[in-house]
Amino acid sequence: MIVQTVLFYIFSLAAVGAGAAVVAARNPVHSVLFLILAFFNTAALFVLIGAEFLAMILVIVYVGAVAVLFLFVVMMLDIDFRELRSGFVRYLPIGAFVGMILLAELIFIAVSWAVPVTIVGAVAPAGATAISNTRALGDILYTRYLFAFQAAGLILLVAMIGAIVLTLRRRADTRKQSIATQIARTRAQSVEVVKVPVGEKV
Repeated sequence: MIVQTVLFYIFSLAAVGAGAAVVAARNPVHSVLFLILAFFNTAALFVLIGAEFLAMILVIVYVGAVAVLFLFVVMMLDIDFRELRSGFVRYLPIGAFVGMILLAELIFIAVSWAVPVTIVGAVAPAGATAISNTRALGDILYTRYLFAFQAAGLILLVAMIGAIVLTLRRRADTRKQSIATQIARTRAQSVEVVKVPVGEKV
C-alpha cells in the first residue's frame, strides 16, 4: 500500500508538471513531447487503480496515433507561431472568462461528488471468480452495448471516408494502371518482330 501511494504521488506530480509544460513551452515540438509524457504518466495512474485496459488504450491510441500525428504536423508544416501568438492579448479576456467557467464547473463537481452507499457496501458473491478489467469491459461492450459499439465504429468509418473524399484531388497528369486495357491487348499490339540483317546493329 505504501509503495502504491508513493508511485501515485510520483506519477501525479509528473503528469501535472508535464501538463503545465505543455502550455508553458514556447517550442510546439516540445509541447507535443511533454503531452506524450503526460499521457504515459496518466496511463501509469490507470495501471495503479487496476484499469489496465484504459492505460493500454491511452498509450496505443493517444500516444501512438494522436500525439505522433500532432508531432508530424507541427514539424512538417511551416507554421508561423509568432503570428499565431500575436493575438494572445486580444483574446485573453475571453479565454480567461471561459477558463473561469471551466474551473467553477470542476469545483462544483468536486464538492458535490458522492460515492453511492451501494458501491461502498458491494461485496463480490461467494465463489465468484475474479476476472480482469479488460475482460469485464469486453463482456459489457460486446453484449450489452454491442449495437452502440458497432454504430460508433460505423460513424467513425463514415467520417474517415468523408474526410478522404473531401480532400481528394484528381490530377490529370497522373498515370494510372488499367488492368482491363492490359488484358485486352493482342499479340500484335504487344510484340513487334524486327528482322536484323547479319552483321548490322539494331
